[in-house]
Amino acid sequence: EKLKALGKQQDFRPRHVHVVGGGVMGGDIAAWCAMQGFPVSIQDREHETLGRVVRRAFDLYRKKLRPRRNATAALDRLMPDLPGHGLRKAELVIEAIFEDAQVKRDLFAEVEKRVPDDAILATNTSSIPLQELTPALERAERLVGMHFFNPVAKMPLVEIVHGPDTSPETIERASAFARRIRRLPLPVTSTPGFLVNRVLMPYLMEAVVMVEEGIPLAIIDRVATDFGMPMGPIELADTVGLDICLKVAENLTAHFGGEVPGILRDKVQQGRLGKKSGEGFYVFRKGRPVKPAPEKGYTPPTDLQDRLILRMLNEVVACLREQVVADGDLADAGIVFGTGFAPFRGGPVQYIRERGPGQLHALLESLSHSHGERFTPDAGWRKLIETASEAGAEAQDDG
Repeated sequence: EKLKALGKQQDFRPRHVHVVGGGVMGGDIAAWCAMQGFPVSIQDREHETLGRVVRRAFDLYRKKLRPRRNATAALDRLMPDLPGHGLRKAELVIEAIFEDAQVKRDLFAEVEKRVPDDAILATNTSSIPLQELTPALERAERLVGMHFFNPVAKMPLVEIVHGPDTSPETIERASAFARRIRRLPLPVTSTPGFLVNRVLMPYLMEAVVMVEEGIPLAIIDRVATDFGMPMGPIELADTVGLDICLKVAENLTAHFGGEVPGILRDKVQQGRLGKKSGEGFYVFRKGRPVKPAPEKGYTPPTDLQDRLILRMLNEVVACLREQVVADGDLADAGIVFGTGFAPFRGGPVQYIRERGPGQLHALLESLSHSHGERFTPDAGWRKLIETASEAGAEAQDDG
């Protein structure tokens, strides 16, 4: 409910939206905005890329919009724009190009010269802090992150990322626009990975480490779905794209330390990128992964589920300590809506409260001894343990 209430302070309806980057994310963001009634221009260097954007958009509209004239009207609002003429009238620009800080800086330096003075400049970066992009801008206060999730038409969350220079008005307008396109705006501080990817990536990387250890893929995915995840981490990594996982993991380890598993680099170098290339960790047939059954009699280690889930929980605790999000309720909402974290468990913070922060802290300590320092408990656990202890004492007094 708290998440649904955000973005109501202002009603921002841009007369024109311009999206730069016609890849899957950029094209789908543009298509979704046009579907919600906004005139949208979509810019890319390649005619063929823009053609694919229009075809994907039409497929979406045929499925979602009735009668057919509504699909046609939505398609009319989506304008391929190779030279970027739409920048001149855009009140909102959304950048969705390759995840490279220098390339993004160069783009924003050019974009800023061509847009109206009151235009919002938004980046769909999944992990790069805004502070690495603002040096390219004359007016850094209008740069904001609007991090959509894939697939755009299904994932309800948009992280609204604010850096030290982002103005309150820019944050409010970006949040209001997210609501206008029927998405839930989650305000997060500009740190590497923001909230969702910062929490998700250790979980995915732990699964990849398990692959290196020889744990069967189907077993790794099964322990996650047994916990309540909608999809196992290996299948999820293949679905997201192993090249994207590698880039985000490299960005995060550069800031927070740790190592990227070698097998992930090997897969990307071999062109085995997951679902989009037909093979990653799994082989895909007709868009679905082929999951080999484990050998008969195979007995998996008993700590697999704890290893996966505790990597996530430890990162959530770090995000709370660093105030990446305002509170535990917003963290829970963001992780549930952004990753599909077992909804019936209420979110990671609620799960920590129910299972007991002291018990989970002890498990992390044990795993750090058996599996390495990546399981070292974050300093933020101390506060959670103290709060739980105080709540327990109050409950005893009331009794």
